[in-house]
Parts: sequence; C-alpha cells; structure tokens
Amino acid sequence: MASGGPGTRERRYELVVFGASGFTGQFVVEEVARVATGGELHSGLRWAVAGRRREKLQAVLERAAERLGKPALGSEVGVLLCDVGDAASLAAMAKQTRLVLNCVGPYRFFGEPVVQACVENGANCIDISGEPQFLESMYLKYNKAAAEKGVYIIGSCGFDTIPADMGVLFTRDKLKGTLTAVESFLTVKSGPEGSCVHDGTWKSAVYGLADQDNLRKLRKQIGYAPVPVVGAKLKARGFVFYNQEFKQYSVRFLGSDASVVKRSQRYLHTELKEIPVQYGAYMNIGGLGSVIKLMFAGLLFLLLVKFSFTRKLLTKYPEFFSAGHFTKKGPTQKQMDGTSFTMTFFGEGYSEGQDPQHGKPNVKICTEVKGPEPGYVATPIAMVQAAVCLLEEAAALPKQGGVYSPGAAFSKTNLIDRLNKQGVEFSVISKPEV
Repeated sequence: MASGGPGTRERRYELVVFGASGFTGQFVVEEVARVATGGELHSGLRWAVAGRRREKLQAVLERAAERLGKPALGSEVGVLLCDVGDAASLAAMAKQTRLVLNCVGPYRFFGEPVVQACVENGANCIDISGEPQFLESMYLKYNKAAAEKGVYIIGSCGFDTIPADMGVLFTRDKLKGTLTAVESFLTVKSGPEGSCVHDGTWKSAVYGLADQDNLRKLRKQIGYAPVPVVGAKLKARGFVFYNQEFKQYSVRFLGSDASVVKRSQRYLHTELKEIPVQYGAYMNIGGLGSVIKLMFAGLLFLLLVKFSFTRKLLTKYPEFFSAGHFTKKGPTQKQMDGTSFTMTFFGEGYSEGQDPQHGKPNVKICTEVKGPEPGYVATPIAMVQAAVCLLEEAAALPKQGGVYSPGAAFSKTNLIDRLNKQGVEFSVISKPEV
C-alpha cells in the first residue's frame, strides 16, 4: 500500500515539521532544508513548518537559510499556525500533508493529539520520542485505526533509537549465519567545551522514571506475545561493571533502546518469521570517579522523582540538579561541534549450517555506528532520513499501516545506506571468528 493513506499524494505538502520553532525543531528544519535543496529526492520537496507563532516560524526559516548559505526559504516553504491544544488546527495540518515530523515533547503530554489527528486525517507521522510509555500506549490505542487508514506512525526516529535499532539489524545482516544476541555500548565524547542537553529531555526522564509502574500495567494490557529465546540466553549484566573491552566502567543504558529493539524483534519474528535477536544496551562512563558521581546523582534522582513536589523542583531547576548537564538553553554550537558518539555492537551467533537451538554460539562479530553530536545533529539527520525513506520507498515499508518502531518499519528500506551518506556511519569492525 502506498504510504500516507488514500489520496495523500495530491496533498499540498509532502512533509510538515510540527514544533519547528522549538529547540530540536529548529535543527530538524535546517536538516529538511538541506535535504530539500540538496538533490537527494527524486523531485523537489514541498514542505511546511508548523507552530503557534508566525514570527517565530519565520525566524527559524531565516536562521536555516543563513546557516546553509542559501537565499531566504520563506517563499517556497509553507507556514502553518497550529497548536497542540487546538484539535481543529492539528486536523487542518494533517489534511494538508503526507507526513508530519512531530518535534513537540515531552510526548507523554503533547504527543497523542498529533497522532490522533494524523490517523483520523490520513497523514503519516514520525517522532523522536525516547519515552517507552508514550510509544507503547500509541500502539495500544492507534495501531488498528492506523492500519485501516493505511498510515504509518513511527516513533523514536532520532538518536533514540535509530542507531540501536538499525544497528542490531545491520549486525544481523553482516553475520554469515544466525545472529542470536547483541550487546551495545554507547560512548559519547565531548570537546574542551563539554556537552549538555536541552531540558526537554530531562523532563521526559523525570516523568518517565516516576511512571514505571504504569508502563508495566500498559504492557500487561497490550498482552505482548513473548519473544522466544533462540540460542544461548543472553545474561543481563549488573547495573555497573568494569568493561574489559573498553578498559572503563559501564552502566546499563536507561534510555528506550532496549524496549524499542525488543518491539522490532517481536514484529520481525511474528510477522516476517525472522529469528529474533536478544539485546542488551549499555553506556561507557569512564573511571571510578565517574561511577561514584553517577551513583550519588542517580540515587538522589530516583528519590526525588517519587514525589510530585520534588518532581516540580527537578523540572524547574534542571541545571542545578543535573550539575549543568541539562539546561533550559541547551548546548552551544561549540559544544555540539565538539561532541560525537560511537555505539559498538558485540554480536554472537551460529555459523551457517549450525542449529541455533543446540550447542553454544560459535561465531562473533563486532560492528559500530558512529556519528556527530547525538541530540541535535544526529537526531535531525536520523529523523529526516527516516522521512525520506517513508516518502520515497513506500514499496519497502510494511504491507499495511500501523504504529511501528523504526526497525519494524525500515528493515527492508535503504535507511542505513542513506544514514551512511549523511555522516551517521554503520561499519563492521571485526569479521566473524569461528
């Protein structure tokens, strides 16, 4: 089925960036403008920006044009006035486009009205949420309706979680044999200016951790089919451990990577009969001093998120409670320029001809995804390339619409090749050893 529901090819725009004047939205606008003028698409891209205030949207377009060294973008880019609290304005936006790139978070508070408007009005929707509860509640509420409308709702298409989700698929495809388990280790390097994150991500973490019990209830309600364990069972590591491979300490990664990868693997197993891959996500943090700081900060954070009064303090003073790692202003350009990430995947499995149901794994592989600053450089690249895939590769998407994770939606597309060309690079570090 062609993406975007019946009749969407005749719509005024192919793509609308909603929340274009927000902190992340402005970088997404810049990336869309770069792609729209860079000849990557078969035809010129008809697109628009959407948000609450016209002057702010115009300013974002002017900034993008200036940073790209282009003449003003205003004349060829539509400007739509739209508010997440105004259902009629969301419906009007969705009716005009094939695809909405939703940059308005935290998604647990502001995401559902956009999904609802898109499903009801036959528009596809991509977001960059790293919030499992939002992603999975959208699946529960809208998967059936989206399938009936033939539209694709694809969550977590930023740094959360395209490098992890597509990285597992890349590792699987590069192993000659059957991949049964993967562990990933994220390393973020910053320059002399250090790095920081905009407080929108902080808010998502505060409310997400406070609501863990409801996430468990939600999963029970969905009634997920269990994902079978194929091959040797992957053992979960402790929360903090010394990592011999990297000669530093690692911690369990608390982002949405593990839950999104599991959803993708469940879909690929149940719908496409592919062998599911077990997955563990970790992050490298450095020496013992970093561990002590993290443990102290983590315990304080877990204590404070439990009570509504202290949650308000956490969200009001992110810079104080995160020791400057999260700020209301977000990172400077120098901080972004000096920051990069590497995600290393260690996979194990069974060589061709070996039965993964019997015996120990006998092949290993190491792959890597490298990229620029995760939050505001890699995320817009990932989101926009996912959008390009959805618009240009309809035949490679799942046969029917629905609410999907990136790995489920894009496993048969050229998304990895597209990302490689844009500086989010997937590579094999060591070939399988028997």
